[in-house]
Amino acid sequence: MNMMLFGPELYYLGTALVFFCLSLRKQPQVKTDYQIALGLSAVGLLVTGSCLFQQGSLFYEAYRVDLFSQIFKFALSLGLFLVLTISHNLAGIEERYHAEFYLFLTTTTLGMMMLVSGVELLTIYVALELSSYSLYILVPLRRGDGIDVEAGIKYLFIGAVSSGFMLFGLSYIFGATGTTYLAELLPKMSQLVASPIGVIGLLLAMAGFFFKLSVFPFHFWAPDVYQGAANQVTAFIATASKAAAVALLLRFASLGVAYGYGFTQALMILSIASMTLGNLVAIVQKDLKRMLAYSSIAHAGYFLMGVLTLKEAGYIGAIYYALAYLVMNFTVFMVINEVATDGRDLKIVELNGLYRRSPLLSMNLILGIFALAGVPPSIGFTGKLLLFTSAMNSGYFWLVLIGAVNGTISLYYYLRVLYAAYFKDDPSLGPVTLSLPTRLLNIGLAAIIIGFGVFPDRIVELAKAAVKSVL
Repeated sequence: MNMMLFGPELYYLGTALVFFCLSLRKQPQVKTDYQIALGLSAVGLLVTGSCLFQQGSLFYEAYRVDLFSQIFKFALSLGLFLVLTISHNLAGIEERYHAEFYLFLTTTTLGMMMLVSGVELLTIYVALELSSYSLYILVPLRRGDGIDVEAGIKYLFIGAVSSGFMLFGLSYIFGATGTTYLAELLPKMSQLVASPIGVIGLLLAMAGFFFKLSVFPFHFWAPDVYQGAANQVTAFIATASKAAAVALLLRFASLGVAYGYGFTQALMILSIASMTLGNLVAIVQKDLKRMLAYSSIAHAGYFLMGVLTLKEAGYIGAIYYALAYLVMNFTVFMVINEVATDGRDLKIVELNGLYRRSPLLSMNLILGIFALAGVPPSIGFTGKLLLFTSAMNSGYFWLVLIGAVNGTISLYYYLRVLYAAYFKDDPSLGPVTLSLPTRLLNIGLAAIIIGFGVFPDRIVELAKAAVKSVL
């Protein structure tokens, strides 16, 4: 067994041990801990990047290392690094918990990396629980008026329910097929998906992924957790967590390729419900993080459009959009973090006059928001184009039409944010000062949003090669 295939996971396990040791100190050293965390995450990005093209399997074929899993591991390490770049001011978390904050961010990243490589049901379940329970601890770390504790409890309870549904579905699948390996499940899926109990088992098994992706009806946690968690924790949940959920959803849904009509119809209903509910409820939100939470529910519906095609083009679109969503959503959260330096929840009206207070931040806000809305030539437009085209070519005309209508609805609440930043002003709000690293981060994000939107070929080719190992 070549343990180098397990390189990224071993690295992040070692990183977690470092933070565990740092958390044992009596006196916290905030600046030192942050520098260590940022440095280790940067090295982790290089480690996962160097392992991108590894191929093989581990642990009695229960763990697969291929281009598909490695792309998402790189995305997860990128998400962790980006979140740590805005964690220089952890105003929402007490200093004595900063080492624990880095520890649990690392362990949840480790769990998600194991999740995207899992090809055996129990391995997938354990990895999902590792990543989830780390997040359950991170959410209530925020100091505040009690909303953090309430959000943490809701997150834990709804997560436990979805975990129970998932385990119940896995038991159905194992009972009907006699195996827990995805490779051995594939030849037996024809009879499983042809029966109602098989479809129910598969959908219940996917409940855990629906929960992390905040798909209807497992979305109830998202608004409260987004608002209740510290800004950096919310940014991680809204970016890296979604990428891991998309990865496993794609790998799991591939079991139903060319078999179940009922399976794809169920996914279509969930897609429509998520898109419509998320966009309509987001319209009335005044808190920016709650608005982004409902936006994430709507985007979960867009992801499902690529998944339910069960074809190469749909999977390519979903992978591309997962990577795009990580960057464009993080861009908006980076603006939130820099404006709300005291760690508070940011209201939309608090963005008034941002064009005057920080032209660079306002430019990145408009790029991030337009990318989420799917406005060309952003990376979000290219991603939506790939998803809509794949669904249309698979015969889902009405689904694409509903998705386009929902995209138009989303423009309303996205433009409210830009209206506040560019067309309203509040003289009482002072300028926002940015450090040189933050300015460079802003420029880099802007270049990615526009550059990969105009020239998506490299990512599309990588995604195409990755999909061949799944379908």
